Amino acid sequence: MKTTLVLGASLKPNRYSNIAINRLVKNDVPVKAVGLRKGVVAGVDIATEKEPFENIHTVTLYLNPKRQEEYYSYIVSLQPERVIFNPGTENQEFYSKLRQENIEVEVACTLVLLASNQY
Repeated sequence: MKTTLVLGASLKPNRYSNIAINRLVKNDVPVKAVGLRKGVVAGVDIATEKEPFENIHTVTLYLNPKRQEEYYSYIVSLQPERVIFNPGTENQEFYSKLRQENIEVEVACTLVLLASNQY
């Protein structure tokens, strides 16, 4: 199964990133997570550093465009096949950078993709 990195992971149960981690786990998708605070969500450890994860297939973003900037090179370095821009994370500048690296850009909601079996 292909691993997903949730970037902008939150320990707060009402946050979409938290809900996404729970749903990904429930759908048997291997998950890595990076957020501002260390903790565990649905058995997934949240890292606070830009960990050099390997074999990341999808990065799903829960950071606004301004906060994404410091992660541009990190995300590209992971060489994911796609980056999902969830609602509120749309970022034309970053789309261009990713496409130059042959990384698929998907403007969608991870929760909707999972619910509709399109993930």
